[in-house]
Amino acid sequence: MAFRVGIGYDSHRFSEGRDFIIGGVKIPFEKGLLGHSDGDVLTHVIIDALLGASHLGNIGKLFPDTDKNFKDAKSIKLLRKAVGILKENNFQVVNVDSTIILEKPKISPWVDKIEKSLSNALEIPRTVISVKPKTNEHMGFIGRGEGVAAIAVCLLEKKDL
Repeated sequence: MAFRVGIGYDSHRFSEGRDFIIGGVKIPFEKGLLGHSDGDVLTHVIIDALLGASHLGNIGKLFPDTDKNFKDAKSIKLLRKAVGILKENNFQVVNVDSTIILEKPKISPWVDKIEKSLSNALEIPRTVISVKPKTNEHMGFIGRGEGVAAIAVCLLEKKDL
């Protein structure tokens, strides 16, 4: 067996007329995140971390924004597809640690629900998933309330057959 570490980063602008989706959970807010899919920045970074650790590409390669099949797609479903690809290649997710950086809305009340949603999609216990909301102390585009960023690190186990 071998272990592999991956990291993912992404940022999205806020946009009027969209739902605010984080980790597959709809959070009440006046704006959503702009993206070809549902704009779920947290799920996107987790997908990238997993694909990076497995050396199976990245979210743009696997789910390109030029493909109309992924227009307005639910990112949590894309994460499930990525997990399926990992399994086909003998990888198992060991854990995921993530941080979402935003000023508003406050997502601390939603962390349990987000972790449960991710646990379901990743097919791993919730106890090995961490979602940490942070502010940017009112600095930069995040501090001005223009968007959101997220980062994730994962550990995979490669099972040799």
